[in-house]
Amino acid sequence: MDIQTIFILIQKELRDARRNQWFLLYTIAFAILSLALAWFSLAGMGHYGLAGFGRTGASLVNLILLIVPLMGLTLGALGLTSERENGTLLYLLAQPINPKELLLGKFLGLAIALMAALTLGFGLTGTLIAVYGGMSDVTTYLWLVGLAFLLAVVSLSLGFVVAAAVEKAATAVGIALFLWLILVFVGDLGLMGTAVVLHFSADTLLWLSFLNPLQLFKTAAIYNFRNGLEMMGPAGIYAVRQYGTTLLPLLTILLIIWASLPLLLTHRLFTRRGAL
Repeated sequence: MDIQTIFILIQKELRDARRNQWFLLYTIAFAILSLALAWFSLAGMGHYGLAGFGRTGASLVNLILLIVPLMGLTLGALGLTSERENGTLLYLLAQPINPKELLLGKFLGLAIALMAALTLGFGLTGTLIAVYGGMSDVTTYLWLVGLAFLLAVVSLSLGFVVAAAVEKAATAVGIALFLWLILVFVGDLGLMGTAVVLHFSADTLLWLSFLNPLQLFKTAAIYNFRNGLEMMGPAGIYAVRQYGTTLLPLLTILLIIWASLPLLLTHRLFTRRGAL
């Protein structure tokens, strides 16, 4: 594997991301909304202002669950299909480069672009909190940033699977949006409804929720801020009692697995189908 070739591809993806209007729109929207949540968080005595890292970070969880997967899925879905349509992908594979180098270079480039976009929003918000709200709970805030990075990589990896499986960019984006709806809305509500009908035990409900990477992130983020999961019901209480202080590392490892397996599937699909 040629490291220099991968580095060149990373640079190309970063340049393409800067020219992507949807990506720039997502970046600006996330930065503005995160700042707005920080500003309107209650700071103690019932007045409005900037709260500490703990309060503001907890309010950011739902925003991350909505925007970060959407960014990763759509960016990943367009990562291969748009270049397949305009012929760039065929041109790249005509060079002395193998499919593994191509996929890894594109994936790393888009992942870095995603993390840079999130860093802008988290950085501006964190700076304002530090100036006006103090440095309390900064560690939990940094954990949230790291978990958001992992969620972005997972979403990007799932988007790459979609891009490798279909030919048209419009089809890939449509499937990515449908998958986003399932992960954000249908998955959570469907799991709760199934649990009520089938009377799942707490451990079964917990592990079924882990089939959705967004639930993994949500569970890890809530535990990070509260050191408990009572608000998630019996499954959350069972998770804390069963795994204790190892729960957060376990959830992090599961998110890493969620990021790795779709990428391996993408390589298999892409190697079989090629650039056409």
